[in-house]
Amino acid sequence: MICPMLFVRLCRIAGRECLRMVLMPRYLFGMVLPPLVCYALFTTLMDAGLPTRLPAGVVDLDNSFTSRQIVRNLDAFQHTDIVAHYPSVAEADEAMRRGDIYAFYYLPQRMEEEILSGRQPMVSFYLNYAYLVAGSLLYKDMRTLSELADASVVQAGLYARGAEVWQVRPLLQPIVVEAHPIHNSWLNYSVYLNNVLLPGVLSLVVLLVTVYSLGMEVKGRSGHRLLCLAKGNVGVALLGKLLPQTGVFVGLALIGNVWLYGVLHFPLYSGPLPMIVASVLLVLASQGLGVFLFTLVPWMRMAMSIASLWGVVSFSISGFTFPAMAMNPALQALNNLFPLRHYFLIYTNEALNGNPTMCIWTAYVALLCFALLPLPFVGRLKRMLLSHQYME
Repeated sequence: MICPMLFVRLCRIAGRECLRMVLMPRYLFGMVLPPLVCYALFTTLMDAGLPTRLPAGVVDLDNSFTSRQIVRNLDAFQHTDIVAHYPSVAEADEAMRRGDIYAFYYLPQRMEEEILSGRQPMVSFYLNYAYLVAGSLLYKDMRTLSELADASVVQAGLYARGAEVWQVRPLLQPIVVEAHPIHNSWLNYSVYLNNVLLPGVLSLVVLLVTVYSLGMEVKGRSGHRLLCLAKGNVGVALLGKLLPQTGVFVGLALIGNVWLYGVLHFPLYSGPLPMIVASVLLVLASQGLGVFLFTLVPWMRMAMSIASLWGVVSFSISGFTFPAMAMNPALQALNNLFPLRHYFLIYTNEALNGNPTMCIWTAYVALLCFALLPLPFVGRLKRMLLSHQYME
């Protein structure tokens, strides 16, 4: 008789929570809309994979056949779009400060003359590294062009001295390099970022909604009613209250997986099951962390502020934007306190690298520990629900 009665209590509390979600549109609005908007926005924003045709400028003081040829070659690169010619470095620098261009290429006076006389002219390029992606891609194009231009000058000189093709090529490129990027051979920024960015947004929403829903019980002085439905068992009350939210969030996580791996066909070398399990565990871990933060801080606003900070910092400290191994040792230890870090490890090891689950089982255990984190604090949670002391 215990199990059927327990099931009935859970159903009553879950039904009560579903009714609250329906009667409070902002409740459901805050749960569902932000993740779905982010799914559509971020993947559409990075649909091209890599940004192309980034605006750049040229300061061509030589205005010779050679300099014009260099400018045409630079404009032909995939990531560079020469949108303006400037008469001086000062004007090009001012345009870059205004944000009209991300970089400019400088060709000095008498460049062609120095090339023909055997001297070594110096070209320069200036980049706005406040925009890291744009600056990096334009740097790659401009550096490549400079090396190719230098090689073409040397090649012309060697041919003029009577060298044969088989003699020139080993001098210009003694070692042939073949680059083979693995697992993300397209160098697609969407694959690199969205597989962790979107679950991170969902985790942040889960944290905030969990803290908010518990705080509303205290603020609305309805905690006593919640515990009455659970016959005083705070564990049953908590489980029944969070169950409808878990269903909604797990559904959103599965939609995200279908969108990323089924519709957009992002790399998934481990099959769908590990990422489904990881997504469910991330939702549960975020809920567990949210309950813990609420019991840790006696008022809702502060708890939600801490939850917001925790969720936002996880984007930086989890290691997908800056390598964890390059962080300060203290931060390397601290990043284990963020559920998104363990989800990221599962994703890189299984979805991207195709490693077996046993190679990363500790990340699954860590997420499970986050989900069980509230257990030692259920007594404190019960006292908070019964106290009716809401602090602004």
